[in-house]
Amino acid sequence: MHQYELMVILDPEIDERTVAPSLDKFLGVIRNDGGTIENVDIWGRRRLAYEINKKTEGIYAVVNFSATSAATQELDRQLKLSEAVMRTKVLRTEEAVARAASIAAENTARAEAKAARAAVAATKAASTAKAAE
Repeated sequence: MHQYELMVILDPEIDERTVAPSLDKFLGVIRNDGGTIENVDIWGRRRLAYEINKKTEGIYAVVNFSATSAATQELDRQLKLSEAVMRTKVLRTEEAVARAASIAAENTARAEAKAARAAVAATKAASTAKAAE
């Protein structure tokens, strides 16, 4: 079994009180396969970065669980079939941590390269100014 993180964006027209029971229905797939649900965090209604299905808001929920890959694929399939679900994303937790680390390493490398280019440009400008005197 692996650790997973699921993010779901639900249709804002559904009642927020029904979010937890409807998620619980979907998470039954994980429980039936022997997996465990560690945490269900319902963020509530949030503004979307871009419109999805002509809607500007969605109800966000994040679920941390451990399960087999087959159960996770079945969960994702059932979520995609539901009309109340606008978007889903399932990540293995180790992959999410590794992805964040690689992005941080890329950003550090870019910053170092930019600083090196700035230093070369400053040295060039100083030598040009000295030659002009």
